Amino acid sequence: MCQVLVDIPNEVLYDTHMSTSDASAFVKQMVALGYYTHNNVSIGYCAKIADMTEEEFITFLGKNNVSIFQFENEAELARDFANA
Repeated sequence: MCQVLVDIPNEVLYDTHMSTSDASAFVKQMVALGYYTHNNVSIGYCAKIADMTEEEFITFLGKNNVSIFQFENEAELARDFANA
């Protein structure tokens, strides 16, 4: 497993009222969100990165207005809807 070190100025933690553990959780969540939205990494792997269950990560995606349904165009959505 890869570890990445991120330096966050103390002033940012102070201004955001975050503890170091809050900041760590936030960074993990944002990295997972980025991997999911920009790199098509699976929900399962992204949940692991974010230190969440898959259900928690799906809820997190919803709170960030990210759909778990990925359709290339309306025709693909219509086919999926017709097969439901």
